[in-house]
Amino acid sequence: MKITVLKERRQNETRVAATPETVKKMTALGFDVHVEKGAGLAASFTDEAYKQAGATLDATSEAASKDTDILLKVRHPLMKGDGNVDELSALKKGALLISALSPFTNDAGIKAYAKNGITAVSLEMIPRITRAQSMDILSSQANLGGYRAIVEAIYCYGASFPMMMTAAGTVPPAKVLILGAGVAGLQAIATAKRLGAVVSAFDVRPAVKEQVESLGAKFVEVESDEAQDAETAGGYAKEMSADYKKRQAEKIAATVAASDIIVTTALIPGKPAPKLISAAMVKSMKTGSVIVDMAVEAGGNVEGSQPEKIVETNGVKIIGYGNLPGRLASEAATLYARNIYNLLVLLWDKDAKKLTINLDDDILKGSILTHGGAVIHPNFKHLGSAAAPKKEAAKKAVPQKEPAKKEIAKKVAPKKEPAKKATPKNTKKKV
Repeated sequence: MKITVLKERRQNETRVAATPETVKKMTALGFDVHVEKGAGLAASFTDEAYKQAGATLDATSEAASKDTDILLKVRHPLMKGDGNVDELSALKKGALLISALSPFTNDAGIKAYAKNGITAVSLEMIPRITRAQSMDILSSQANLGGYRAIVEAIYCYGASFPMMMTAAGTVPPAKVLILGAGVAGLQAIATAKRLGAVVSAFDVRPAVKEQVESLGAKFVEVESDEAQDAETAGGYAKEMSADYKKRQAEKIAATVAASDIIVTTALIPGKPAPKLISAAMVKSMKTGSVIVDMAVEAGGNVEGSQPEKIVETNGVKIIGYGNLPGRLASEAATLYARNIYNLLVLLWDKDAKKLTINLDDDILKGSILTHGGAVIHPNFKHLGSAAAPKKEAAKKAVPQKEPAKKEIAKKVAPKKEPAKKATPKNTKKKV
């Protein structure tokens, strides 16, 4: 069974979906792995390293994708009109696509996967349950992103992080505020604390207070009964009411004004990122302060942040780098590739040497978007498929015919009853 690993062509994407380490493991399972030449160079993995691991190197994406059974990618495949390469059309019907598919902003892609008969697994949708922890790209990548956010902040900040005592006087420690205490936020807290900063953190979920404090940070809390139900079943923050947002803004504003560095990480799946820091709050900060908006690709938590830019306003620098894990390409690719390999192990029947797609498995049920020519994920069924309208029409027609069938049955039944009783007698005579 053939696996294809392509070079990532989207802007600022330095990661790769498989490393020499995972290629070696996949070939040991019985897969025939093909890697497009140059696929791992941005993450410091050479073509020779892939070759030694057992991969076949192909000069082009078309050659690598020809007759492939499984396509592994970091970002969703390029389609016609996206660039010089159409990665999707090269896939055969029934192929398995495993990638981060940006499902909430990729309607055209999901429709195309269904139309082309592709089984599309969206790695962002893998449920956060114990069994799936080793496959969770959101956690592995956010962890690195939180670390890198602090590194970027240090680079732009014109003072030291830790307190320094010298003969000439004492240098105070930096005051760092982390908004959002998920995986990225917790890693940012831990990194800032290790560097000697005084750290505070805010999150709408009171359940994370203990985690924040265990890392040595102060938890900034908005007292509200609504906060008791601020977390989804998947562990994400819910969107809060207008009243809560108002109280939240007031609480945050006071803390923002006293902070030297702020990292925002707040995201709500399927919705624009909540605006946590207004232009007025930015203006209240000291000259030389730094804000890192990790949610910039989803609209941003900070008013005025711009994707892939550092914007300076009133002496405050707002960093809007979208792919922070990609700035640690080798480590990010290593963890991402292991996440994919662990998912493949779940799908692969070693004895039969074939894939087993169990749609009743909670992990697959939560992450497969399309299968068998249809959109099957409950969150995206409204996108339908090429075959969906015909099936829907047939279903609607049944209730209209059903009453007629019942009435005919009632009228005919009395006449047929004597005939049924007579049948055994006729049979006995023949015997």
